[in-house]
Amino acid sequence: MPTAPHPQSTDELYQALQENDRRPYGRTRTVTAEELVDAAEQFAEPVPLVQALLELQEAYTYGSEPRKSPVVFARLLTLFDEQPDVFDERLRHMLFWRFKWVAHALRQLPEIPLVSLRQWLTEMRDRYEKAGLGLQPYYGQAYQVAAHVGEDTTAAYELWAGRTRTRLSDCEACETCERALYHLAAGDDERALRTWEPVLAGKESCQEEPARSVSYALLPLLRTGRTDRARELHLAGYRSSRRNPSMSQEVGRHLEFCALTGNEARGLELLAENRSLFDEVDSPLDQLGFLTGVEVLLQRVELLGHGDLPAAGYAGRTWTVAGLRAEVRGRADDLAARFDARNGTAAHTDRRKARLDRAPLLDALELTLRTRSIEDVAPAAPVAAPASRTDAAAVPDSLPELILQARALDEQGHPDSRACWARLRTLVAARGYTHPDDPAVGPLVHLRADLLADEANRAGEKDEYAEAAALHEEAAALYDDAGAPGHAALARACALLATAEIPTQGTDGAAAKAAALTAAHASMVRLHEETPGLAPFQEARLLRLRATALGLRLQTSGSEEHVAPVLAEVDVLHAFATRHDLAGQISGALLLRASAYAISGDLPAAVTEIDAILDRLKAHGPAWHQPRTLGLRGRLQLGLRDAEAAYQNLSEGLRLAADWPTDTVDTARLHGGLAEACMHLGRPDEALRHLTRSAELDLRRGSRTDAFCTYSNAAQLSLDLGHVEDSIALVDSLLAEPDVAAGEVDDRLVAQLRLTRARALHEGEDLKSATAEFVALAAESAGWDDDPGSHASIAAETAVLLGESGEFGRARDAADQALAAHARAPRYEQLSNCLRELARLQAQQQGPDGLVDALAFLADAGRIADEARAAAHEAHGRSLETALAYEHGRVNAYAGEYEDALAALEKALALLGEPGRDDDRAGEWAECVRLAGAVEGIYLERPAPALTRLDTAVSRLTALGHTEETEPLISLAARLRDEE
Repeated sequence: MPTAPHPQSTDELYQALQENDRRPYGRTRTVTAEELVDAAEQFAEPVPLVQALLELQEAYTYGSEPRKSPVVFARLLTLFDEQPDVFDERLRHMLFWRFKWVAHALRQLPEIPLVSLRQWLTEMRDRYEKAGLGLQPYYGQAYQVAAHVGEDTTAAYELWAGRTRTRLSDCEACETCERALYHLAAGDDERALRTWEPVLAGKESCQEEPARSVSYALLPLLRTGRTDRARELHLAGYRSSRRNPSMSQEVGRHLEFCALTGNEARGLELLAENRSLFDEVDSPLDQLGFLTGVEVLLQRVELLGHGDLPAAGYAGRTWTVAGLRAEVRGRADDLAARFDARNGTAAHTDRRKARLDRAPLLDALELTLRTRSIEDVAPAAPVAAPASRTDAAAVPDSLPELILQARALDEQGHPDSRACWARLRTLVAARGYTHPDDPAVGPLVHLRADLLADEANRAGEKDEYAEAAALHEEAAALYDDAGAPGHAALARACALLATAEIPTQGTDGAAAKAAALTAAHASMVRLHEETPGLAPFQEARLLRLRATALGLRLQTSGSEEHVAPVLAEVDVLHAFATRHDLAGQISGALLLRASAYAISGDLPAAVTEIDAILDRLKAHGPAWHQPRTLGLRGRLQLGLRDAEAAYQNLSEGLRLAADWPTDTVDTARLHGGLAEACMHLGRPDEALRHLTRSAELDLRRGSRTDAFCTYSNAAQLSLDLGHVEDSIALVDSLLAEPDVAAGEVDDRLVAQLRLTRARALHEGEDLKSATAEFVALAAESAGWDDDPGSHASIAAETAVLLGESGEFGRARDAADQALAAHARAPRYEQLSNCLRELARLQAQQQGPDGLVDALAFLADAGRIADEARAAAHEAHGRSLETALAYEHGRVNAYAGEYEDALAALEKALALLGEPGRDDDRAGEWAECVRLAGAVEGIYLERPAPALTRLDTAVSRLTALGHTEETEPLISLAARLRDEE
């Protein structure tokens, strides 16, 4: 573990203490604090040692190491008794404050006798009385001991709560929580929640609040019907508690909340995220609270029949839910018994039992945008047709019948073949499988080829083209061995198509893919011609693959010359399928024709074709083609900008898709289309639901890149809608996926997710966490040599956040990184916005002292504006020159350079020009006038010209109908007249 450099002077020691204070609580901070105490002992001055000991005690207290905190405090108390003059008012206050920390630590340790705990309270009381301090803090600790032990707390509560607070009382937020817990223990949920409200609303807070109160309030909120509030507080409160050893009990209560609201899958996810708490929490009381919450969750999962699911537990071995539950139960029972033995009551065993005996409060509460049931995370069962369909083919029990039915359904392209193949795969893989000796079934090698072909088809649906091609080739070889040349030809044609779809590297990838598809089509034609004796369904499939290859070529190239070959091949397929009455291939041909029209840009013709297909499907089937056809019709209507019609068709497609397995109908794509339609219709919340459902379906079927991209869009939309905690929780869930954590997902995609999370943290006013994430992303993106523009954007955002934190030196470095990347891939507006905002922040925070550096930022912004003008870049909204002039006005005003400020604002007004009647610049122009009027009238003390400026602007805006924009101008004018 890295350690801090050994301080050589008290100044270096104080600097090291400040740096350590910025670290999160945990082993790194604690070890550093221990080293700094050792370093402080080398100096003759006692004050540095006192400071170092105070820092160490804080590290132990909030790092969940209660055994060590009292030892450090004993040293501090000895120093105080020996050299009281060393402790100034601030240090003395801190010393007496921490008597409470020691009392808290002793309660957490069952090996400390109750009599010793009470003796410490007596020591605290005596010390406070001797120092002339009020006793309310002492009575607060006495009440907490009574509550911990399980005694009647009525008298202790009144002695504490009825006293006037002192400077050494716990903060308002902590005391509010204790009062609410008193009412909660009495069974009065409503009164507890009323008491908690200032903390839950964020009006009172501290190191542990409101996260502690939130965790306790979750179940009372549910019991009183406030489910939306409980959901909202769970998201925010959990994020403040996770992976924090000193808040392990709070994490346990969030796990319990998940278990009691039908969110067992989320509970297991959060348990995995907090796995380190099993080993990092040194407090027995915190361990008891955490483990009981864990057991509530695991007990619920096991009761639902999923005790064999994997679960994250103690390091060093692999756990199942059932195994971990047994281990946790033993440890938690022992801890509860130890506390009860120390306290002489059964309070902790009884409280534990009450938590474990609670029944679920809700069947299902949607906690996050990524809602999953425990069944969703259980190992996938074989795909079966939905029970709602009356025509679903039953999976036969007889093995020969099962094989024949699978092949018959597969010939039709029927979705129910999937369930048959899945059952056969299980049977064939089982030890002792005996293949039927039945001529109708054929040899085992034929069945193995069938299973490989099905596996290859599923790989292709996941865009795993190389895997699909290899499996198809392997299947073809087995079909040859089985004496099935038609099947072998089909498998080889599928392999040709899959190989052509393997992505190619390089700048001309589209041309390469088009050439590969041309070659694949030619090979398929030869294969078709060279394979005699094809059954009609086999020949139709070959024709379908030929048409598909040309359709994909058209989609890849977009070339008009590639349209006619597709249509010609489709005509051949359609004629053949009609001659042999192959309903599935007839509709397949018609769909390919409609798609060709759509790709070529003839959307009306494509819609006409689709309408004819739907009429045919309703009359002749196959029914499983209807959802896909309606989906295509909906997407075409989106292209024609008829969002309402698109929504209706996509919704109907989704309704019909419910009758079929999701992996055969592409339900994910239907949800994606509906999300787009909803956005066009101004229904973003509904769009968000469809996006998340589309993404989760893609994730479950293995299309992980598509899923993460869609989820990334959902997280951004959630943020745009102001659902900050939803956005953060969604991204956190995705980042916890095993393949993401293992670095197996595209780093740019993961970076986009993290960028959305960082922006959400910023929007949620968690500036510290947002800045840390942006700094990390800026460092990583610096290595993206193929994408300097993204690095410029990220570094620019990072610089602004550092500026908001007042770290202008680091902000300057980040801005310089952004400028260097911008030189390679221009981002004119982003860089200009960043530099102007940094200038404003520095002048606003530092006044005249920050003017030189602020003007340097504006000088850089000026060069960006010159570059943009030279490149004929058109800015969105006001020009970069206008924005720069306005910012010069603000910066100089903040720095007290009012004449320069006024000159810059007048330049900005000249560049803006006076607004027109329908001009959206009216608000911007009015704000510029207002600031110029304030500088001139208030700071330069020239009210007359300022009033003339303001009155003229008000008249101008009123005449143009921009009355709302006049209000701040009228208000400023009234102020100036009052001051005359």
